[in-house]
Amino acid sequence: MMLYRFLALLMLATTIHAQVTFDSILNARHDPQNWLTYGGSYSSQRYSLLDQINRDNVKNLRLDWVWHPQSLDKMELTPLVVDGVLYGVQGDEVVALDAATGRNFWTFTYNVPPESNAYVLVVKGLAISGHTLFWATYDGHLIAIDARDGHAIWNHTLFDWRRAGLQLNLAPLVIKGMVILGTADNEDGKNCWIAAYDVKTGKELWRFWTAPNSPTDPGADTWSKDSGEHGGDPVWVTGSYDPETNLTFWGTGDPNPGWNGNPRAGDNLYSDSVVALDADTGKLKWYYQFTPHDERDYDSVQVPVLADIEWKGQPRKVMLWANRNGMFYVLDRTTGEVLMGKPFVEQNWNLGLDAKGRPIPNPAEVPKPLGDSIEKPGTQGGTNWYSPSFSPRTGLFYVSTWANYEAHQFKVAQVAPWVDGQKYSGNARPPASSPGSTRQARPGMLPARYRSEAEGYGAVRAIDPQTGEKRWDFKMTDYTESGVLSTASDLVFSGGRDGNLFALDARNGKSLWHVGLGGTVSGGPITYSVNGHQYVAAAAGGVLYVFSLIE
Repeated sequence: MMLYRFLALLMLATTIHAQVTFDSILNARHDPQNWLTYGGSYSSQRYSLLDQINRDNVKNLRLDWVWHPQSLDKMELTPLVVDGVLYGVQGDEVVALDAATGRNFWTFTYNVPPESNAYVLVVKGLAISGHTLFWATYDGHLIAIDARDGHAIWNHTLFDWRRAGLQLNLAPLVIKGMVILGTADNEDGKNCWIAAYDVKTGKELWRFWTAPNSPTDPGADTWSKDSGEHGGDPVWVTGSYDPETNLTFWGTGDPNPGWNGNPRAGDNLYSDSVVALDADTGKLKWYYQFTPHDERDYDSVQVPVLADIEWKGQPRKVMLWANRNGMFYVLDRTTGEVLMGKPFVEQNWNLGLDAKGRPIPNPAEVPKPLGDSIEKPGTQGGTNWYSPSFSPRTGLFYVSTWANYEAHQFKVAQVAPWVDGQKYSGNARPPASSPGSTRQARPGMLPARYRSEAEGYGAVRAIDPQTGEKRWDFKMTDYTESGVLSTASDLVFSGGRDGNLFALDARNGKSLWHVGLGGTVSGGPITYSVNGHQYVAAAAGGVLYVFSLIE
């Protein structure tokens, strides 16, 4: 038995040997056989140079293998792939799998307390540096795992979830010798932060608070009285990095109480913003707030997509951002200047942007106490946390959208003071299914007279960054929670809540291939290659599916 174990470990050691350096990730766009970060590269374009699967043969994709973890929760995973090994995480387990066959090399388990999660236990992915994987667990641990054999190198508690009212469910981002992540809260009124940790020791190197903890903190003057001390401003999704400016960019969520701004007069920085931080120090270099004084849950939790494009006849380093608030933005990623802000779905909350890029609120659509009004887009937004894609080849930005509407009837005239351990949301009533619960219901069913208007549709939409105009739509019967992948062979891969994974012509949105997977397609498809053979992987329901061409 001991001999068998020795031989197994020896075989494993000779199989998993890759080392991911900072330079490896810097050059990830030119290393298409691997998938080294949540967004595919530091620019988070989710674009691959692989072209073996193309518009002519994509119809020949077949299912190669699946990974079905023990967890029954839905999967929002974007896996990593390093030299033929796929690393995934779901529930209580991290795995290393043969990326060509699905054979399990090792499994690492850590028992995440189920009561630590407010909705479902989802983790969006891992990060890697050298031979070390990094897992930010839902209950506040950052665990370093040896990618070669699956043993824990260290396990640090970043916060006590029982008292902190915080959680982690994003994939960390490794920059140089740091692993960077952000915390989130579920309307608990606990302030969130972005922090960097040493990849060798786990020691905290810097921290940026997304909401002020005292009247002297940056942004505190945008909160009335001391309301910022319970402002929240969560970080739900992985950021991006620009090595030329050494800036890392992260999106932040809505302020608390989320559905009522009466106790927190002002813009409420740095909620609903993108913050540009010096990667070495965490110092704020610039920010842009998409939705000041948000009362609609328009989290700016979308992934910042970085691109170099021609802008008005000149090369420009930009950030592309389709926001939950229904607006598509082009920002200068060096300075934060707003180059364009334009609706990509129907919206009624603002009348446009002023000369400085600040939204002009629509006075007719300001949420009112128990008001009877229609919000466009609704609570889930024109898009949400799922990642878009940018193809340098077509010059188009691809995003999962949802044309939707919602009645806003839940703002109360008076908000109860913040109480530790209770929800701090500003809603009008608790859910009927949970009498006496402190957790408040989010806006729900529309009044009957509005329901026909609210049907809407989900779509993958191609947007021209030069104009903000829609180039094409691929419509679905339901909305989507899937991210988007584009490739050098002019393919776009995505999916829907109906369980369909599909491939589209990136030039015109024509459907080229689809397969029913029986569960919501979440996260975002990726592509990689092993020994010259290209694969496409996507999560649906609680399962990871991997496809390749029939030979």
